[in-house]
Amino acid sequence: MSTVEDAFGWLADGAHWSGGDGIPARLGEHLMLTGVSVGIAAALALPLGIWLGHRGRGGGLATNLSGALRAVPTFAVLVLLAIGPLGIGDRTTIVALVVFAVAPLVTNGYVGVREVDAGVREAARGMGMSGGQLLVRVELPLALHMIMVGVRLASVQVIATATIAALIGGGGLGRYVVDGLAQHDQPKVFAGAILVATLALVVDGLFLALTRLLAPGGARGARSRRR
Repeated sequence: MSTVEDAFGWLADGAHWSGGDGIPARLGEHLMLTGVSVGIAAALALPLGIWLGHRGRGGGLATNLSGALRAVPTFAVLVLLAIGPLGIGDRTTIVALVVFAVAPLVTNGYVGVREVDAGVREAARGMGMSGGQLLVRVELPLALHMIMVGVRLASVQVIATATIAALIGGGGLGRYVVDGLAQHDQPKVFAGAILVATLALVVDGLFLALTRLLAPGGARGARSRRR
């Protein structure tokens, strides 16, 4: 049998679907790492990007911050944090993943608000809206599509990157890849990679559907405008 066939055989083995090292448990750990990391990053980055976009200033700051954070190797951040006060484990992984997720969230929050049509802004101000009302009632609804794209990108990237959490003692689906390499168990390595890729594709599809459903600038809105 080929390695790929062996990997699917490994996945089909019921013994790998139970216990603390079973697929459901590792999947739950991976989703926890992703959800907490993206949630913290969104709470920090989206308000900054949206505020900069609303003010119409700081575009260079948003771009430079995004570029700088993308340039930082996540593995290097993990190692530095692991040998520091945080030590090894999921807390260190979450901090590193938050740093990694901030870039697309800041950028898309800024671009989404900044790309709102100037005529719409002027019309809202002509109706007597304050700056806060303009942001909440006009800019945010129109920027929602771009903001959701940023959350989607951050989530998929974090799912893929969270795999390296296992290198510093963290949990998640990456344990199969790291442990499989240590044990020279290629089917286990391939099975872990298949699980991570499948999870990323599923989450990407869910966010894509949610974006189309919620965002007025999404695909549904585009179809309505064409009609």
